[in-house]
Amino acid sequence: MGHYVDLGRYVVGVAVMVALPPAVLLWYAIHPLAPVWRRVGPIATYGILAAPYLLVVALLAGFRDRLLGPDLGANPLLIALGAACLAATIVVRRRRKGLLTTRVLVGVPELSRQSSGELLQTGIYAQIRNPRYVEVFLGTLAYALVANYLGLYVLTALLVPGLYAVVLLEERELRQRFGAAYDDYCRRVPRFIPRRPHLPAA
Repeated sequence: MGHYVDLGRYVVGVAVMVALPPAVLLWYAIHPLAPVWRRVGPIATYGILAAPYLLVVALLAGFRDRLLGPDLGANPLLIALGAACLAATIVVRRRRKGLLTTRVLVGVPELSRQSSGELLQTGIYAQIRNPRYVEVFLGTLAYALVANYLGLYVLTALLVPGLYAVVLLEERELRQRFGAAYDDYCRRVPRFIPRRPHLPAA
């Protein structure tokens, strides 16, 4: 049984280590150059970026054991904490999924010449502005806790400034697309952590 648990932890660790960094790098390749890619169009953009994306995936896969680092062992408490984080991730994903379509999720509005998209302000977007990045962070932390490899904790820590920078780039684009409406939205709704609801006076 222990062998299968360790194998499962290893598979989870490799999957996160190989898949997540290229995805974040893909965001960085798109958002700072969004006006340029917009002239190319979404299909051609992802076609051009597919080769370097797959190359990074292959390189990370080749160094997977070094990147994972020391195996800190199966820890029931950490696995339980990871399960709690994963449950929170699923809650955020379900609330976000009904509002953020796959088309928007992969950045089609940002890369399209004509479509300006829609500024989401309802549901979970009325509580936090960036649920998908909260979802990514919680999910990564969940898998790191379950797998319990040192490299995954380092990756999770690096993900915080990495995602924050992506958010700032997206905010710049959204401000350009929606103007004052987006500024008003930012004043009302926090980036990541919901505000505590105001309780009525007794």
